[in-house]
Amino acid sequence: MATSTKTSTPTTIAPERIDELRASLGGLIIEPGQPGYTDAITLWNGMIDERPSLVAQPTGVSDVMQLVTFARQQGLEIAIKGGGHNVAGYATTSGGMMIDLEHMRSVRVDPERRTARAAGGARWGDLDREAGAFGLATTGGVISTTGVGGLTLGGGVGWLIGKHGLASDNLVSVDLVTADGELVTASETSHPNLFWALRGGGGNFGVATSLEFQLHPQGMIFGGMVAHPPNKAPDVLAFYREFTESAPDELTVYCGQMAEPEEGQRIAGLAFCWSGDLDRAQSVLQPLLDFGSPVMTIAEPMPYAIWNGANDALFPHGRRYYWKSAMLRELDDAVLETVAEFGMNAPLPWLNVTIESYGTGLSRRAADATAFPHRDARYQIVIIGAWDDPAQDAIGRQWARDLHAAVEPYAMKGDFLNFNALDGTDRQQRIRAGYGQNWDRLVEVKRRYDPDNVFHRNNTITP
Repeated sequence: MATSTKTSTPTTIAPERIDELRASLGGLIIEPGQPGYTDAITLWNGMIDERPSLVAQPTGVSDVMQLVTFARQQGLEIAIKGGGHNVAGYATTSGGMMIDLEHMRSVRVDPERRTARAAGGARWGDLDREAGAFGLATTGGVISTTGVGGLTLGGGVGWLIGKHGLASDNLVSVDLVTADGELVTASETSHPNLFWALRGGGGNFGVATSLEFQLHPQGMIFGGMVAHPPNKAPDVLAFYREFTESAPDELTVYCGQMAEPEEGQRIAGLAFCWSGDLDRAQSVLQPLLDFGSPVMTIAEPMPYAIWNGANDALFPHGRRYYWKSAMLRELDDAVLETVAEFGMNAPLPWLNVTIESYGTGLSRRAADATAFPHRDARYQIVIIGAWDDPAQDAIGRQWARDLHAAVEPYAMKGDFLNFNALDGTDRQQRIRAGYGQNWDRLVEVKRRYDPDNVFHRNNTITP
């Protein structure tokens, strides 16, 4: 077995070893100061500023196998960059090796089997576009530039969650390069314990070089947003609770207090996606469209792939982000009052608090059916600290922390780890709580496939 790597400090590597590695790969090795280095290490969250000693951009599985082995032999911490969207900045490292999957973005759809195989660096826009050509789709995020791998391995929510569950619920198999530099395929029949752990256990077990998904018929959806004045937030939130309590699973609705991207005006918005029969869309959505006196209404049929990128402008690459979240079974009056107060009095323009509804999409599986444990959640409050000026870091972070502290007493135990910047002294306790009752089994799988904790740039399961 190769040596373990735990360091996150710069490591001196003999130039000839780097040259040998470079010559053996189909992809690229980029060192600080070389062309492409700055672009590769720049993540979606502009608050993250770490400098790997090496950036490796593999083009295939054999490259990834060599890179993992090389990093361990050289004592380099490994970070995996798929889309680079994780708010905590796990895609990079100070002084280690970033394995950047930018050149592994292919998506192959089998329309007969209704499956798609996405390479490890694919974005949701890539998968949505290819699947959409055949009138197919699966649950996957709400920002098209998000990496397929990172979102899915952590669970993966999105507009189709009510109909089809989490992104990870739709996994068929995962090709994974393990800590020993070996390739395994995890599925229900091959490495089934690993496959269980990959559906919610994050990047703890290796480098996912491809993920195979079950697809579902989904051509057009009926989507849009109804925007109300920000001072109407209490009324909008009360309506949202009543409307979503009985909404069919084909309808996903988010209620957000945010600034719209073009003019920066704050709104209390209701964004929706109806993925059922288009002939029923108007009757199902009529109460939402008729509610209040909106300042803007967008409601129209469109391809699912278009709708799943419609929010990209709200979350631009390079903005400074700090996120928190809380999962809930129901929306208490005190929660709605708190969300309204913080949303209406946000001290910075791009601060955003959104409530997502999941219907029964999570509860169709038991809490231990996959590694994702939060199966009785029907809502999630997503607290999105966002700003452009580094001088506003303290203001934005404090707003997010204060709002999270105010709603957490009403939330379920344990965070949805994909949505949280865990930076406090209780970080490891929060990670453990985030995996809930599945922690012990996850530890056993970690001991089997990564006993030296090589893959720890994530929400770490300590072996």
